[in-house]
Amino acid sequence: MEALRQLEENMVTAPVFGPQPRPPVRELSLEDFLKHHPVKFNRKTSPDAANQWLKDLERIFYAKTCPAENMLAFTVYMLTGEAEHWWTSTKSIMEERGKSVTWEAFRGKFLSEYIPDSIRYAKEVEFLQLTQGGKTVTDYAEKFKHLSHFYTLPLDEEWRCQKFENGLRGDIRLMVAL
Repeated sequence: MEALRQLEENMVTAPVFGPQPRPPVRELSLEDFLKHHPVKFNRKTSPDAANQWLKDLERIFYAKTCPAENMLAFTVYMLTGEAEHWWTSTKSIMEERGKSVTWEAFRGKFLSEYIPDSIRYAKEVEFLQLTQGGKTVTDYAEKFKHLSHFYTLPLDEEWRCQKFENGLRGDIRLMVAL
């Protein structure tokens, strides 16, 4: 019996083949989120700043694989002043109409409130008319990237590259074409 017991103690378990089980993902807490130093939003900004604020929050959420319900709660936590009042009112109207109050719904309402269609349309036109002109290629590329976010139609990579190339100055376009 003693020999059997020792044999069982010394047995090596067979190696497991296949993917290793992933460690459980710890849900992002508000404290974890705040460690990334997100900025509060109070409405007194430009449409570009509002758009950047939302993108900055989304970058944290996606990097930390934050669940949608936490994304909404954390974003609302970052609203202050007029923006907080706007969301309280908007949320009440949505609930009265039986609409779901989700992250996607918040995102859509936020964009339409702080980046009105008229501004989005103007940025879209600016993107379509963008050329390098007297800008450096780096400045042109940054402006191109920034304005392309406002373009509402889906951009495939080939169209995007062609648009960028066509906007370059003639002398640079020739070098790129070669």
